[in-house]
Amino acid sequence: MKNYLSLLLLFISQLFFAQSNFDKGNDLYQKGKYKEAAAAYESVLKGNQQSAELYYNLGNCYYKLNQVAPAIYNYEKALVLNPDDADITNNLKFAQKKTIDEIKVVPKVGFAKMLRDFTGIYHFNTWAWMGVSFAFFFLLCFLGYYFSQLTLTKRAFFYGMFVFLLCVVVSVAAALFEKSHFDNEKPAIIFADIAEVYSEPQKASTTTLVLHEGTKVYVLETVSNWKKIQLTDGTEGWLQSNNIKEVK
Repeated sequence: MKNYLSLLLLFISQLFFAQSNFDKGNDLYQKGKYKEAAAAYESVLKGNQQSAELYYNLGNCYYKLNQVAPAIYNYEKALVLNPDDADITNNLKFAQKKTIDEIKVVPKVGFAKMLRDFTGIYHFNTWAWMGVSFAFFFLLCFLGYYFSQLTLTKRAFFYGMFVFLLCVVVSVAAALFEKSHFDNEKPAIIFADIAEVYSEPQKASTTTLVLHEGTKVYVLETVSNWKKIQLTDGTEGWLQSNNIKEVK
């Protein structure tokens, strides 16, 4: 019992400490003390407390300090937790304008693009809740069909069951597809001022291109202290792990 009480008191004290530093960070930010505010927010993260608002505020601090990579990194972290937030998305776009590299986005084509465009409308959690809602309506239609005495009414409930069952299947499939895409996609931000990308995971290989602070890449593979990355234009290469920081 004492152990549970100690853990509870520790948890409460950590929450109080985190909230205290978060409020401190907000106050410092309002006073224009962005470096001190960032330190206060970072101390909250060190206590294993995180939220979209915390990362967003931290991103704002680094943006004000003209630290491009940390600003973009924290905005990206905020979007992982709250992908539909317009303020985070807008501030991220402003921060990305400060980057040096202009990487084109090569659009996907065919069925894969159509599927991704459809499932990407909502977050996988949203699709899952939609599936639960449709399942509830399916149950109501089933009860209506089971207890109804009129043929016309039973037919209406039967068609309703079919429609909502189809919606359940589509929602669950979309949720699973989006969750798989979320888990497999590994975005990262270049933190080095200059990062050389090689054709192979060794410095003796050919340098294919040079990237700069704040550029977003996607990690495909890890070999020792090397990361195989891909850009939005499809270009691939290897760079040293200490040049980037993975978003998730």
